Amino acid sequence: MATSIVPYRMQPVGRERHMFATSDDNAMLRQVQATHAPDGREFNVKPLLYIIEDIFQRAAPSFPGFIQVETQAQLDVLDDKAFQSGFFDMLDLLSSTINRISCEISCKCSGGGDAHATTLGIFNIVTSYSWDAKVVLALAAFALNYGEFWVVAQLFPVNPLAKSVALLKQLPEILERADTLKPRFETLGNLIKAMLDLTKCIVEVKELPSDYITSDTPEMAAVTAHIPTAVYWIIRSIVACAGQILGLIGMGHEYIISTTETWELSSLAHKINSIYNHLLQQLKLCHQLIEEKRQIESYQALVRLMETIHIDNMKVLNRLLIHTKDDQLPLVECPTKRKVSIDVLRRKSVLLLVSDLDVSNEELFLLDQMYRESRQLSSRTESQYEVVWLPIVDRSTPWTAAKEGKFEALQYMMPWFSVHHPSAIDPAVIRYAKEKWDFRKKPILVVLDPQGRVVNQNALHMMWIWGSVAFPFSVAREEALWKEETWRIDLLADSVDPVIPTWIMEQKHICLYGGEDLEWVRKFTALMGAVARAAGIALEMLYVGKSNPKEKARRIISTISVEKLSHTLPDPTLIWFFWVRLESMWHSKMKFGTKVQQDPIMQEIVTMLSFDGSDQGWAVISRGPHMAKAKDETILKCLTEYTTWEPNVPEKSFVVAMNDYLNENRTPYHCNRLILPGEAGRIPEKVVCAECGRRMEEFIMYRCCTD
Repeated sequence: MATSIVPYRMQPVGRERHMFATSDDNAMLRQVQATHAPDGREFNVKPLLYIIEDIFQRAAPSFPGFIQVETQAQLDVLDDKAFQSGFFDMLDLLSSTINRISCEISCKCSGGGDAHATTLGIFNIVTSYSWDAKVVLALAAFALNYGEFWVVAQLFPVNPLAKSVALLKQLPEILERADTLKPRFETLGNLIKAMLDLTKCIVEVKELPSDYITSDTPEMAAVTAHIPTAVYWIIRSIVACAGQILGLIGMGHEYIISTTETWELSSLAHKINSIYNHLLQQLKLCHQLIEEKRQIESYQALVRLMETIHIDNMKVLNRLLIHTKDDQLPLVECPTKRKVSIDVLRRKSVLLLVSDLDVSNEELFLLDQMYRESRQLSSRTESQYEVVWLPIVDRSTPWTAAKEGKFEALQYMMPWFSVHHPSAIDPAVIRYAKEKWDFRKKPILVVLDPQGRVVNQNALHMMWIWGSVAFPFSVAREEALWKEETWRIDLLADSVDPVIPTWIMEQKHICLYGGEDLEWVRKFTALMGAVARAAGIALEMLYVGKSNPKEKARRIISTISVEKLSHTLPDPTLIWFFWVRLESMWHSKMKFGTKVQQDPIMQEIVTMLSFDGSDQGWAVISRGPHMAKAKDETILKCLTEYTTWEPNVPEKSFVVAMNDYLNENRTPYHCNRLILPGEAGRIPEKVVCAECGRRMEEFIMYRCCTD
């Protein structure tokens, strides 16, 4: 009695529909788990997976997701990845298992067996292997059958042996109707790609480093809980794909296209992709946890390194400036765009300019001037330093073409060195800058001595105050410079305009004034000039405006120049510099815990900053060590009543007599606003009014000044 062989594709689909509709994943999972009895044998599945992927890629180049690249380079890469030391020994051990799975698939599918039962049969064959090995071995067995089918199909037009085999399998008739079968092959290709993607994901889970994530970690437990289900549906899909291929063999013209079979493959592809997307999200959480732990480890290593004494600065600079070991030329010489080795910084003082991409043009312009001036005489001690820009950007937002353009524009403006790209800075270094150097948003200038020790977490303030004279820019040097200072016009404005030192040398009276009330400016300059003539003193007046000079300041400067009311600073940048120096004095003093009420210089700084916090005009008159200062109506009243204090001028001097009058006639009614330049951890608990000595009330102000 002849036995009728019913191909897998020809079995009634009602049972398969029933399986998809009513199968309980929990019951299925219990059956699968019952077959899982690993014996501890481990092998690297990656080389085998490379070969499997190569088979699928070459067998069906037209399938979606696969791109055929017939080059020697591809073969070389495959050789490097797959044919590693010990690979053939491993294949000898696995070939028997792969062949058993292949036979199981061929026999059960061609005999019209139940797909679930066939899947469990394969699980029984691979019972002693780990989950990643199970799925790769099953995929290898299918790739063997699949590859053999397509070798014959592709070679039968040109190879006599392949042609004869194809005739026996009646493949020519099937391939002649390839257009009709195209949807079937595309669906098959989609499912194969989905299986490969999910398999790679499973292998990736297995390769997660146990040093950073263990099996009892919630994230790891969540991802591994889905692995058995994922393996089951991959092997179940392998059975379905094999049934489709075996159904083509030997059917010839009798082969009937079934939309139900295409639907089955599509349904499996959808399920596999759903599992893959969920597993991928869980895997991302694992990678995030691993990356966090690696960053913590990297940060702690950096902290230890920075606290260690070194013979030179190379270890520290290598860690701060080089993200990967392969980056042998991490620096760019900004003017030439030439990449250079970190050796150019060996045993030099290095100033790290740490900033985001919002560095102001004023800051860059003045730093550029100071840097170039220090280079004019290379033999000078203060020229023995280098500057390196560390651009720190927010990595939670995408890096865009606009950001790239902004970065390149800033780099172009710099005469020193730069890290070649923000992405080259290690996240641990970014965290270190924020936590140890208090970097927030404003640029800072971190100073490393020739041994790589941080001798100043921010030398930008002393750079603004004293320029290159502050070399080597250490905190010790900063403290020593303050001990030599007194409050005088030299400290207040000496470096703002080159004409001021000349006025000082000529022993002239110098008047600095500001505000943004043009009518007050006109009234004050007229009165001040008249009093100076009456007193017979040589007076020079200079308008220094208000911090953050905008269009209004430019209009006032223009009017002062046209009406010849006084001298003005030639560039708004210098007005900005005048006020940023005062803010820098505040920061520098606060670094040493200076209390306003106990330090005469700090009291004067507070007074000047309160002038800027007001909308009113103000003036400072100086000669030698003496200064007189007042604002708005107070100074106008003093000048208007000059005849009252004029008799004291010959004995006391003009400035001292003015100051005495101001102190004697100080009104008890006043309103002083002090806008302190905020910096992390630098705002004092108590600030007293510079005019009356009472404690000032505290308010919080947020300012966005666009003029």
